Amino acid sequence: MKHPVRYMCVAFVLLLTACSGIPLHERDQQLQQKYLEYAGAPVDHFNYLGHFDSWRALSDTQLVVWTTINQAYLLSVAQPCINLQFAQRIGVSATVGTVNRGLDYVLVERQRCQITDIRPVDYKKMMADRRKPAGS
Repeated sequence: MKHPVRYMCVAFVLLLTACSGIPLHERDQQLQQKYLEYAGAPVDHFNYLGHFDSWRALSDTQLVVWTTINQAYLLSVAQPCINLQFAQRIGVSATVGTVNRGLDYVLVERQRCQITDIRPVDYKKMMADRRKPAGS
């Protein structure tokens, strides 16, 4: 008698787990779209002094890196870049303090993901707009 109940519990947990990924995926897409709205025209490079203030993966091919608290860049990388969305740490190659599109890489779990696009993000404006009351 206990086995059918156990199997029903396991099935219920699996169902909840499967459904819980849908809002997360939608939230990730919304966040990616938000950064794209505030991203400027592509640039060939940006200055990098050896550490990031922060970073966040937006998809398996895009991430945002902050070189200072208010200076952010949206980076696109060539596929495959396996586990970018789940990485705990990343690195970025640079040449003489500069990260270059097409030359440098995002380093994720022993793989080099070539940077194909760099777009500065107007992060100050993004945060200011976020603080504005709706409808203003």
